[in-house]
Amino acid sequence: MSHAARAVICRELNRPVVVERIEVESPDRDQVMIRMAACGVCHSDYSATNGTIKVTPPVILGHEGAGVVVEVGAGVTHLAVGDHVLSFVCSMCGHCRYCLAGRPTLCLQSLKAGAALPDGSLKTRDAAGTPLGIMAGCGAMAEYATLHVSNVIRIDPDVPLATAALLSCAVITGVGAVLTRARMEPGSVAVVFGIGGVGLNAVQGCVIAGARMIVAVDTSVEKLRAARDFGATHTLNAAAEPNVVKAVRELTEGGADYSFECIGSGETAAQAYGVLARGGTAVVVGIAPPSQTTSIRTLTLPFEEKTLTGCYMGSARPDADIPRLIHFHRTGKLRLNELITRTYEVTDAPQAFADLIAGRNIRGVIRFN
Repeated sequence: MSHAARAVICRELNRPVVVERIEVESPDRDQVMIRMAACGVCHSDYSATNGTIKVTPPVILGHEGAGVVVEVGAGVTHLAVGDHVLSFVCSMCGHCRYCLAGRPTLCLQSLKAGAALPDGSLKTRDAAGTPLGIMAGCGAMAEYATLHVSNVIRIDPDVPLATAALLSCAVITGVGAVLTRARMEPGSVAVVFGIGGVGLNAVQGCVIAGARMIVAVDTSVEKLRAARDFGATHTLNAAAEPNVVKAVRELTEGGADYSFECIGSGETAAQAYGVLARGGTAVVVGIAPPSQTTSIRTLTLPFEEKTLTGCYMGSARPDADIPRLIHFHRTGKLRLNELITRTYEVTDAPQAFADLIAGRNIRGVIRFN
């Protein structure tokens, strides 16, 4: 049995996305089929279309999705038809050294699900019957998607699905970088480089953590204005500063305790490290092109006890962290609805990507009827 669906597909690298009708097969063991309600348009989706994230076209895009379970495969006991769920980019086995240590985003099973289900199979075909890859084991930018249960997180049904979708990537990545990876201490000085969907949520994470000073750095006046609205205490337009590191250090009176690179640039990662005060921690969240490198003064590592570290998907433990984020939202500590700049019909997906590339949106969301 299969379901017909419209899906957003990357057919060729560095070409606009296309919307096609596809067939999505019913789930096998340890799989579920989801009728998708909404999917965020993430910069990682664009990175998959330009080769920064290595996937081989043709591939169905999308990983920041939310929907309702419509079929369950054999062996699935913790999910049922009618459950509201999120798609999550990391496939987690639950029993490897990383999963057992509480670091499931490092699970090696994710590496097996780069553009397919963890066992290497595909449940998606185009109109000609040709198999279609699925980005990050999800392929959530479609009206239906069949996923492995490890890529699916159940949520309470009272959270609107279009809002909830953002939790599975932009929100958990940005907030998680602050709360889980950096473990920011209250009263800290923080700097966030790049105020896109992830960076704005890093700002929100700093607010939740109790930072006393939050500096947002970007080249867009509109995004810096949004950062203020979401809790940044100071902003810096990098386009107007010949030396961003010097300007930030002067503004923070000696440097930051924490910095977060949310762009995906080797140069900006070096700036994030450069703005640190002694003992500070720089967290690289953005995904840079494979060819880029980051250069720092090695002597500062021991003498100044600085830390340069990475963070993938907010270093999340999704089964625990998603409910925590929903609690923050319910209690007014985390703004979600305001993150959505514009919603699109699935047929408008090419425009959604054009708006993403042009920097017009904090977050665009494709909604499915």
